Amino acid sequence: MANALYVKYREAALTGDVDWLNDNIKVALVDTADYTVNLATDEFLDDIPGGAIVATSANLASKTATNGVADAADVTFTAVSGDVSEALVIYKDTGTASTSRLIAYIDTATGLAVTPNGGDITVIWPSDAGRIFSL
Repeated sequence: MANALYVKYREAALTGDVDWLNDNIKVALVDTADYTVNLATDEFLDDIPGGAIVATSANLASKTATNGVADAADVTFTAVSGDVSEALVIYKDTGTASTSRLIAYIDTATGLAVTPNGGDITVIWPSDAGRIFSL
């Protein structure tokens, strides 16, 4: 699979249901042995089995949305242990998994897959023109 946006996120972005700059946006470190992405039908965080989520970030900071390109400060997952993780899932965090909308699935990036060893894992977003993702 290649990096992509969830279909239901595209709809939510167009209808104003997700505000990249003002909503709580987080990243989940995901074990793909326990989660098979379906970009067409997966909509909320509860579509990802709990056992597949190895770690969850704090809210993304310093978010920008310039010329349709989403960016944010790099993110660090602290003291991560658990399964090998092959993907990142970006989502809008509402505090409830059944309403926390999935935004982007990333499984092609430098450093993926990563094997947690109890230490921190830092995600450095690309500095190219596409940054985290673009609409």
